[in-house]
This record gives sequence, C-alpha cells and structure tokens, in this order.
Amino acid sequence: MKPDAAPEASAGADAGTPDGGWLRVHPASPFVRGWVALAAIVFFFFRDTFERMLQGGPLVDEQLAGRAPWLLFGGGVLLLLTGAGYVLSWYFTRYQVAEGYVRINTGFLFKQQRQARLDRVQAIDIVQPLLARIFGLAELKFEVADAGESAVRLAYLRMDEARQLRATILARAAGVVPDPAQPGAAAAEAPEHAVLTVPPGRLIGSLVLSEQSVVVVVGGLASVVLSAATENRSFYLFLIPAVLGMVAAYWNSLNRGYNFTAAISPDGIRLRYGLLDTQAQTLPPGRIQALRVSQPPLWRVLGWYRIQVNVAGYGAAGGNGEASSRTTLLPVGTFPDVLTMLSLVLPDPGTPDPVRIFTAGVNGLAPAVSGEETADAAGAPGSGTDDGGFVTTPRRARLLAPLGWRRNGFSATDTALLIRSGRWWRHLVVVPHQRTQSMALEQGPLARRFRVADLVLHTTAGPVSPRLIQAGLDEGRALLDEQAARARAARKRQTSEHWLDQVRPLVAGPSHTEEPNSQEDPQHG
Repeated sequence: MKPDAAPEASAGADAGTPDGGWLRVHPASPFVRGWVALAAIVFFFFRDTFERMLQGGPLVDEQLAGRAPWLLFGGGVLLLLTGAGYVLSWYFTRYQVAEGYVRINTGFLFKQQRQARLDRVQAIDIVQPLLARIFGLAELKFEVADAGESAVRLAYLRMDEARQLRATILARAAGVVPDPAQPGAAAAEAPEHAVLTVPPGRLIGSLVLSEQSVVVVVGGLASVVLSAATENRSFYLFLIPAVLGMVAAYWNSLNRGYNFTAAISPDGIRLRYGLLDTQAQTLPPGRIQALRVSQPPLWRVLGWYRIQVNVAGYGAAGGNGEASSRTTLLPVGTFPDVLTMLSLVLPDPGTPDPVRIFTAGVNGLAPAVSGEETADAAGAPGSGTDDGGFVTTPRRARLLAPLGWRRNGFSATDTALLIRSGRWWRHLVVVPHQRTQSMALEQGPLARRFRVADLVLHTTAGPVSPRLIQAGLDEGRALLDEQAARARAARKRQTSEHWLDQVRPLVAGPSHTEEPNSQEDPQHG
C-alpha cells in the first residue's frame, strides 16, 4: 500500500499512525465469537465437579482422586491455549477504509485479506447478538454486488464506532471525497425519519394465521381422525417432532421480526428488528432489484400483507432464517404500509395514479372510478371496479386456471413492470425496468395448445422470482420486446451507481453543493 493512503483511513483513524491507518477490532471480539468453545471446554473437564457441588457431595470422586490434578492441568492448559489463540486472532485482525476499498486482514499462521469496493456496496448491516449487546458491541456486514454471501464481516466494534464507520463507508460509497484539509475527518451520520413500525400484537397474530399454522391444524386433525379410525394412539407420536419444529419456526420468526421499524434517510432505507439478537440494515437507494407483495388467505380478513425483496449481494434466502429476515422489507403490514414502502423503493412510480394501479395489482380490482372511465377500462359502465389496466390471461385459457386466470396479469408503468398472480395466495411483483437483466418466454405442450406462454424475468438471486403466468402468446411476445427496450432506456438514464446527490447536503456540507463537479471521485467519475 502506498504511504500516502493512510490519511484516507476510516473514521477515527489518526493520519499519523505508524501502521498506515490500520485499526483493530475490540479486544473482546474473539471471546464474544468463541464463547461457546470456552463453555464446552469447561463443561467437558469440570462437569462431574459441578454436579457433586450441587448435590452437596465431595468435589472429587475417590476413584478419580489420583487423576484429578492431571485433568485440572489438562483443562487449564487447553483453556490457556484457546485464550492465547483468541488473543492472537484479535492482534492480527485489522481493518482499513482507504483508496476506495474496505479491507480486513486476518490470521497469524494462514493470513487472509478480504476487501470490497466501496462503489459496489449494496447494503450495510449492524448486527448485535445477545452477548455482544451485553458488552455494547456490534458486527458490521458489508454486502457487495454479485456476492453470494457477505463479502466482509467486521466483528466486533463498539456500537458508536460501528455506526460511525457505517456512515463513513456509506459516504465513500456514495462518491463523497473527503476534504483535503481534513482527510481523516469522520462523516456525519445522516439523520433518519421513521415511517412505520410493526406492533408486536400484529406480528404474533400474523404467525398464528400463517401457513405453518394451517399445517399444524391439518396435521393435528389428521392424527385425531386416524387414531379414532384405527384405535391406535401412536399417531400422536408423529406430532412431537412436527410441533417442536413449528415452535422453533415460530420463535425464529418472532425473534427476528419483533420491534420491526422502517425509516428513511439520505443514505437509504433503514430497517431495525430483533428481540434477543438485534439487527440494523441500511439499503442504499436503487439497490433493490425486485419486490414482491404477498397476502396469504387467512391474512385477507384483516387486510395484512408481506413484502420481500431481492438485493444484490444477499443471494437467495432459501431456508436460512437470517437470510429470510434480511430480505423482508415488511413482515406484516396494512395496505397503507405497503404503499409507504413501495414509495420508498420506487419514488417515481411512473404513473399519474399509483394508488389505483397498485391496488389493482395487490387486490385484483382498482378503486371505483367514474362510469365513463370504468366503461373504457372494463366494458361495464357503472360497475365501479376494474382490473386497473392489467392485461390478464386470455379467456380461451381459463381452463388452465379456472379460479386465477383473471388474477394472472401484468401492467407496465414508465419506471417498473408489475406482475400479479394467485387467487388464494395473492402476489404482486414489481421490477424496476433498469433491474431487468434478461428475459425468456417458456411454453409447454399444453400452453402451446391454448396459445399462452410464461415470461420469466431474471434479476439477482433472492426470494422473488418474477414470472408472468399464462400470458397470451401475442401479448407475451410484444411484452418481451417492449420490456427489453424499456430496460435499455432505463439503464441509459442511470448515469452513475453513486447516490451522491442524496447525501451531499448532509455528509459533504453546504460548501460542496456549490461545486458538484469537484466532488466526483476521480477513480469513478
């Protein structure tokens, strides 16, 4: 590394430090990460002693009296070696933010350096496991484009240091160049404005009315019926592992969704949640690749919805609870909450009446309009509702989806493509035009008979899989060409990956707004 790179180090770094601006994590970090190993060693060597102490008996068994000193010596040596390994791990773990990268060096026998380009940062999370919260520590996760997992994990820092470092990295990623007069100055954390919270009662209610609750009820009823029909009580035994699994799933969802709060700030959408392990996410503007609004059948009575997103760098959520929570933009909310989150993800909906088209996309019918407008839209004057301009599955293919053919459809605004599907499990997928990476038309033999096809849009990996089901063949081909043209035009309008204009007034200061050209990073300008 060049010697003059030190002044551009991360927040709080002294420009004159002899190590060139490299900083170390908190000394307690390896013990917070590895406390389970220490507890296992203590339990293995001293379990019998603890049991006798609780029972009021002698601390050392007569049969083991001769070997007790050796066991204690071996356990003590193993603890010392483990502690020494933790100390060395801390000493050789250093990090730096300089020259457009965040770098982390680890290892004393097998050295490793991980780095992430700041202009490719997709999101930054602050994670606090329970033990880290007790000591006031936090872990930083940096997600970068095209990464299947966290590219950089920095554990652990003091909470105030973690927030300050996040603000500095977001400022650098946004393209803000530090003031040459104060190269080591820390960036100010951008203020935020809370937009919604999820009450604990609503979260618990959503779990009770979730799909897994239906599985529990159906499984219980099936066991009762089979037990009554066969006079065999053993069917109840099959419920034990299922109940344990469901309890774990309920607890995981409650722990990760509790106290969910969404806020907007100049550096992105901020999400906070967690009961025991807390997490704070920051999603920079424009990093969300696709969005899905879902409504299970039992939620329809209360008007609740869920929003999940694809974010570059997060990868597929799969069955991992942590990954699933990180791709959840709204665990459960009302329709006004859905519109609020949609407005944050897609500030320009590309239509003069966004409420109308989003209502039609989520619920299947648009709000009531005048008789003339309704007649034009649905061909039924005075009916008061219509499909909001969505192009649905042709009537000739209704046998393929007798209940959902009017629900399956698409609509395009100037900024995004909307795809809705499902009669009982309702879904609305929103894909910004510039996030469409590729497309494909798929048609099976039965679909060929009815002249329909599925249009698949490819974005980054995640829980959302944009797919238009059973579109008319002519409509699907036309949409394929039109969407490709819209995606090309949208990418041309996106001139930079930096979101500098949004953070400059808060991070760079008022004087920087007068000379916008001077703020571009020469490496990326």
